[in-house]
Amino acid sequence: MNGSDIQLPSVTHGGAYPAGGGYARDDDDDLRGASEHASRHAGGSGDSDLFSGLLGALTQKKQSLAEEDVDEEDAVRQHRRFFERDDDDEADDHSMGSAAAMQALKMFTGGQSGNSSSTSSKSAFVGLAMAEASKLFDQKASQGKVSSDSSKNSAVMKAGEMALKMYMKSQGGGGSGGSSSGLLSLASKFM
Repeated sequence: MNGSDIQLPSVTHGGAYPAGGGYARDDDDDLRGASEHASRHAGGSGDSDLFSGLLGALTQKKQSLAEEDVDEEDAVRQHRRFFERDDDDEADDHSMGSAAAMQALKMFTGGQSGNSSSTSSKSAFVGLAMAEASKLFDQKASQGKVSSDSSKNSAVMKAGEMALKMYMKSQGGGGSGGSSSGLLSLASKFM
């Protein structure tokens, strides 16, 4: 009996998206729906396998990320560089990840997240950041402007880490909740 429970953890919830938020059970559910959200937003730029694999790794790092600081000034600088000026410098995974997380914050707080009631605001925000990084990487790669030691996986992962750190900071810690008001106040600080 227990074996089947392990393979199908969502059975006890009556489906993958229970009413009332599927992220309350434990940490893994925190980001449930983020990979679907990311792949939907990324279009041809990334598939759910890419995002779900990276989200698994991101969930493992959540505790250590909660203790890291968010370099907001750098994120704002990178966002300007990629989304406003489109400069010719070579892009690396860190700068693309920061810029994508900032773009996600801008879109999310501007009501362009495409979030639905089945996805917590945390999942939607992190998924959006990862999708933006995926699209940005493809765009820069097509222009031949990606540094040789950067990979798409790494850029997408950096965006996810940055978004998760922003989210946790906006909630005043590592809380799971689904509130997006903290992100609004975080966005108002540097936009």
